[in-house]
Amino acid sequence: MSRTVVIAGGGPVGLMLASELSLAGVEAVVIERFPEPSDYSRSLTLHARTAEVLEQRGLNRFSEYPRVASYNFGLVELQDYIDDESLLPLLVPQRDIEALLEDRAVELGADVRRGQEVVGFEQDADGVTVTVRPADGSEYSLTCAYLVGCDGGSSTVRKLAGIDFPGTVSTADGLTADVITPLDVEEFIHPTICQPGMYASIPLRPGLHRVTAFEFGVPKTSKDIPPTVEEFQAKFRKCAGRDLGILATGEVRHLSRVGNATRLAAEYRKGRVFLAGDACHIHLPISGQGLNTGVQDALNLGWKLAAELNGWAPAGLLDTYHSERRPVGERLCWSTSAQDGLLYPLDQVAPLRELFTELVKMDVVNKYLMSILNGLGIKYAMTVPGGSSEDAAHPLIGGRVPVGKLTTADGDITISETLHAARGVLLLLGDQKPPEDLTAGWSDRVDVIRAEPAPEIGASTLLMRPDGYVAHAEENDTDRTALRQALRAWFGEPS
Repeated sequence: MSRTVVIAGGGPVGLMLASELSLAGVEAVVIERFPEPSDYSRSLTLHARTAEVLEQRGLNRFSEYPRVASYNFGLVELQDYIDDESLLPLLVPQRDIEALLEDRAVELGADVRRGQEVVGFEQDADGVTVTVRPADGSEYSLTCAYLVGCDGGSSTVRKLAGIDFPGTVSTADGLTADVITPLDVEEFIHPTICQPGMYASIPLRPGLHRVTAFEFGVPKTSKDIPPTVEEFQAKFRKCAGRDLGILATGEVRHLSRVGNATRLAAEYRKGRVFLAGDACHIHLPISGQGLNTGVQDALNLGWKLAAELNGWAPAGLLDTYHSERRPVGERLCWSTSAQDGLLYPLDQVAPLRELFTELVKMDVVNKYLMSILNGLGIKYAMTVPGGSSEDAAHPLIGGRVPVGKLTTADGDITISETLHAARGVLLLLGDQKPPEDLTAGWSDRVDVIRAEPAPEIGASTLLMRPDGYVAHAEENDTDRTALRQALRAWFGEPS
């Protein structure tokens, strides 16, 4: 059987998945329809959880980027009440993330084929035969073990797989563009809502603005109708009551339509075909959640596909991709729909917005909303087959590994550094000695690290999956029964 995974779509989600697979020694082929990387960045936001994900792979190159100018929930400002600045997103253009991930994927051996697209496939019990069409119109076939659609909201893979995409149609008609201006020109307009809609002009860097005009309560104009600068100006004038000066004097690029349709794939897996990123979910483009959720889809799926192809995956591991990530997608659609509900119609939602503005000043409310937006609140159900309810009692189980340092015999390292190789990690803190069967039985897929006790962890034994989520934690683990159950549940039988 083939050990290749074909990935349709070479955006940040597809490239992240290719990097994860390649890191685990699995051949990844990325089919991307655009012949060259785009200089346009649909997303401009790198959330705290995604920054941690990149840090876990030694890829965080963005720490010096500025924080976003506005971090809000439905345009109700949150960042004025945030004490920990590290929770705020960074202003990172999508193209910078894609460039980093493509370089990484190619460096690790991934095959990125640009100017080609997936146009068909057939699957059976042994694999998938994918039909690929290059720019010259010819076609060829690729045989692979799995196919993953990372090909956006209009996903060809999702449609060909027959996966339902239920949800709501757009009830808003928006336009967005980048405007090139002289370096000394700055027209900053904070995201502003009004009765007709919403508008903004955000300087991304000297000489470049991201402009938006969003009209509520009207159907989205068909994407088959090319947008024009005149149409944008008219929509901006309707929302803001005036023209946007730079739209008349600057060079307008990447003018495109946006809406607020919300849809979620009924299945994230159908046989040997998987979906990730916007192929799974579309929603109102607000708070920068789409790209970040997609990158974390790829992080969750990558190590599981690699485990299956490397021969040690426990039964049902691939099914946990759907069971873990679809609820995250569902919550994403819920949160963006809730934000949409705070925007229109303004004369009716104004009292609700006033109440919300008071609520976000409360620390517990602010932190809760932040955890929804930045992904730090995600927690998976780490059910251990045959285990009692006490097995999952530790508060760390199912959540992200804490951020911090470890003091080992070889010196200090960060917890993130232990995950650079995308393997499981068993931390033994204090004077514990790992039983020989734990050291030897899973040594081909789990690294054992001994360190001094770490207060931020609050456990003496911690088992991390390759994606950085905690599969097992205990403060005084002398029996090791629960640990062995967790190892078998997530890393298969010992060799």
